[in-house]
Amino acid sequence: MSLTEGRDPKRLDRRERIDRSRARAWALQIHYRWESSGGEGSLRDTLVDTTGTRNIAPRRLPYIRRLATLLDEHGDEIDRLLAARLDNWSLDRLSRIDRAVLRIGAAELLYQEEIPPKVAIQEAIHLAEAYGGDESPRFVNGVLDALYKELAGRT
Repeated sequence: MSLTEGRDPKRLDRRERIDRSRARAWALQIHYRWESSGGEGSLRDTLVDTTGTRNIAPRRLPYIRRLATLLDEHGDEIDRLLAARLDNWSLDRLSRIDRAVLRIGAAELLYQEEIPPKVAIQEAIHLAEAYGGDESPRFVNGVLDALYKELAGRT
């Protein structure tokens, strides 16, 4: 029996989980850079610019590209769904970091079927803890959890 026989294909090994987590952190940085430059062009263009000046591990690039593509293709829908869950707030009033974390987490919740929803939310919380303000983790959890509960109620 090989090491992968009988293994749940949805379960990633430790190295793959670490690579995805670090890819999310890179996606956050790329989103921040894109938004800081006025949001011109696409996130994929910003990724290309970033790889010209930063050393990103090649094994992380496919997932970073996937997230950038999802955000480029579905950004308006993601923003609409997130905005509907912001009580007395609007997306443009959020910090760039919180906005980017929410968008990445929502992209995974909505379009990455191989990522369990609880993992997408937990990874977004980790990003908020590492890069956001004191209230960011709780805020990100609340917004993404509300989105998840609504999505789960539709099925």
